[in-house]
Amino acid sequence: MDRRRLGSTGWDVTEVGLGTWEVGSDWGDVSDEAGREAIRTALDAGINFLDTADVYGDGRSERIIREVLEEYDPDERVYVATKAGRRLDPHDAERYDEANIRRFVDRSRDNLGVDSLDLVQLHCPPTDAYYQPETFDALATLSDEGRIDHYGVSVERVEEGLKAIEYPGVETVQIIFNPFRQRPAELFLDRAAALDVGVIVRVPLASGLLTGKLSRDAEFPENDHRNFNRDGEAFDVGETFAGVPFETGLDAVDELRPAVPESATMAQFALRWILDHDAVSTVIPGSTSPEHIRDNVAAADLDPLSADRHETVERVYDEHVREHVHHRW
Repeated sequence: MDRRRLGSTGWDVTEVGLGTWEVGSDWGDVSDEAGREAIRTALDAGINFLDTADVYGDGRSERIIREVLEEYDPDERVYVATKAGRRLDPHDAERYDEANIRRFVDRSRDNLGVDSLDLVQLHCPPTDAYYQPETFDALATLSDEGRIDHYGVSVERVEEGLKAIEYPGVETVQIIFNPFRQRPAELFLDRAAALDVGVIVRVPLASGLLTGKLSRDAEFPENDHRNFNRDGEAFDVGETFAGVPFETGLDAVDELRPAVPESATMAQFALRWILDHDAVSTVIPGSTSPEHIRDNVAAADLDPLSADRHETVERVYDEHVREHVHHRW
């Protein structure tokens, strides 16, 4: 699998990484062994970038990553990005201070079994946090102390990403970007590339909508966010089906099907569409299915999509999706 430079970190990361939210929580019941097997499969498929967070199963995802890496002897370095901040309750901007961030960082260091975290990302803080220089000063302090190697942000909105990269220490931005969430391509991607900021793309398959495998009568477990967060009851609704109403998303997927190459699945088509944007450093679909993980990796080997296929994606977005998401995120 080809590598791309992750901004100014100096890392060359695989075009497809693995998101491990599903390993931790909120996607139905997943056993520890299923989580370990998912990570092993990703590493065996050549992935060298894993993304996690301290709230995924209250640290469960981080600990499972540690277990696998301790047993694994990779041919190259594996980079682990984690996130901090969502443990705050209440989740207020002013609480993104040095004491709290330090506490979260040290807990993740213990969970992952490392002296210094590869990459720490603020975990979708309230918008006001991006206007607090002291929050980013705290990250710089922890970097100077050797607790973290690099830091960045995970954002909900394009505007938050644009503000974050005004801080010189921010080396990466994680953002939702897919055929149903196209706004980052208007300005953000170019700006990030100009500033040598790495772009990590999450929710690439819109919580399964863009796999093309969900039906109108699909049912999800009680502890699956696609059940309990459809209207944003638990966290930002943009994290669930990328903010697209479920039925609308299914209609849009049906419109996209004719554009999918015969040699590709709908999921691979969506991932290839994302990777056709050069400013993207890596895309991190999550899954605990070894088959799906290997299929996702194979998307990086597809040829870039034709101009006609890109035009179809843009048309479907304009006709079905734009009104629901474009102005919000």
